[in-house]
Amino acid sequence: MTLAFPEAPAPDPEAAEAGRLLFAGPVAFLKGVVAIDGLPAPDRVEVCFAGRSNVGKSSLINALTGRKALARASNTPGRTQEINFFALGSAHYLVDLPGYGHAEAPAPVVARWQALLRAYLAGRATLRRAFVLIDSRHGILKTDAEILKLLDRSAVPFQVVLTKADKIGPAQRARTLAAVAAALQGHPAAFPELIVTSAETGEGIPTLRATIAAMAA
Repeated sequence: MTLAFPEAPAPDPEAAEAGRLLFAGPVAFLKGVVAIDGLPAPDRVEVCFAGRSNVGKSSLINALTGRKALARASNTPGRTQEINFFALGSAHYLVDLPGYGHAEAPAPVVARWQALLRAYLAGRATLRRAFVLIDSRHGILKTDAEILKLLDRSAVPFQVVLTKADKIGPAQRARTLAAVAAALQGHPAAFPELIVTSAETGEGIPTLRATIAAMAA
C-alpha cells in the first residue's frame, strides 16, 4: 500500500553533501526570546522545530549540528520556556520552539508561551518550514493535533519528523507511519513526506540536513 505521506527517501549524494556542508559550518546559539519584540530581524531563511516536551527536540538539534551541547537536553518537561534562535552560518536560523504539553509551569506562564508561539508563527515571513517532532513510540497525540491545526491556521508549511526510531521495532514502525499518515489527511499545510530519525543512531539525520539545505538554496 502506498501511503499519502510516505517516508522521505535518502538524499542523493549531491543533496547529502550540500546538507553536510551546511551543518559543518559555524553554528552558535544567538538568543532566547521571551516576547515578540525580542525576535531578531527577519533577514535570513529560518526553519523551526516544534514538539511535545521530551520528544527529543534538543537531542535532534544537537545531532543535526554535530554539537553535543548546542541545545540543552533535559528530562524535565517544559524546560525550554522561550524561542531559542541558533545562527547557522551567516544566512540561516534554526529555531527551537518551546515544548508543549505536560509543561511543569504555572498556567499564566504556559499561556504566555502559547501567545508568543502564535505570534511568531503568524508573522514570521522568513520561516520556510516548521518541523513537527513526533515520538515514534506514541504517534500523534491530542497536543500534537492542536499544534498541527495552529500551523494550518497560520499557513505555515510543516513536515512531521518522527523521533526515537531506535526505540521501536519494524512492526511498530510500520503501524506508526500508517497512523501518522492517516492523521495528516486534511491538513493543508502538511508537507507530504515523513522523516524518520534517531539522534542516537543517526538515522534520518542526512535526510533532514539535505531537506533544510534544499530550502536554504
